[in-house]
Amino acid sequence: MSDGKLADQFFDAAIELLQRVRDEEAESIRAAGTLLADTVADGGRLFAFGAGHSSLPAQDVVYRAGGLALMNLLTVPGVVGVDVMPATLGSALERVDGLASTVLECSPLRSGDALVIISLSGRNALPVEMAMKARALGVKVIGLTSVAYATQTRSRHSSGTYLRDHCDVVLDSKIAIGDATLTVDTVPAPFAPASTVVTSAIMQAVMATAAGTLADRGIEPPLLRSGNVDGGHEWNSRVMQQYGDRIFYQR
Repeated sequence: MSDGKLADQFFDAAIELLQRVRDEEAESIRAAGTLLADTVADGGRLFAFGAGHSSLPAQDVVYRAGGLALMNLLTVPGVVGVDVMPATLGSALERVDGLASTVLECSPLRSGDALVIISLSGRNALPVEMAMKARALGVKVIGLTSVAYATQTRSRHSSGTYLRDHCDVVLDSKIAIGDATLTVDTVPAPFAPASTVVTSAIMQAVMATAAGTLADRGIEPPLLRSGNVDGGHEWNSRVMQQYGDRIFYQR
């Protein structure tokens, strides 16, 4: 099989997933975007969290040209990306009970804020506990996960629950168990994961919905512009000064 044919198959698989999400998750995306717009309008702050590769879609909406300036990254040392050695440490930390509670106690999150938690499986202790504790603090929680995991795997949290069970809005990425989209006889394992492509697209769809909802209410969305276009830095400085008390990545 040619590499070109495999590339085409991956694109086809990713496009099919994106079309499913667009058609089947439209209401949930609208609800998530509205929740973020409500939070901005009410003076709240926005946060996003993801562990491992699920951190990539979270990072993609923070300090991003064309994105909401109020979106902050909630970080947990050791689990954001593959920035630790060994890389398996990050996966192990996701299964540690109590870690999420400690992180939230040391974070700026407060009642009235909104938190997007991204976890493909939604089964590990960290995202489940984070959602539970955040809601107990009065924080609205949006969970972005693959609901298939909650029906075909066993929870790793002591409660036996999943991320989806502790959210105000659930977004289903439609990603199949194991993530990889392709299989061929000559390759011994499934390959070509699409979760980052799909999850990032969902996040941007939610951001677009939030911005549009604010504009429809007569509120200027606090958007950032590219620093590589004329006037971009000046624009961003104005936005950051106006909303400085709700932006944490510039301190």
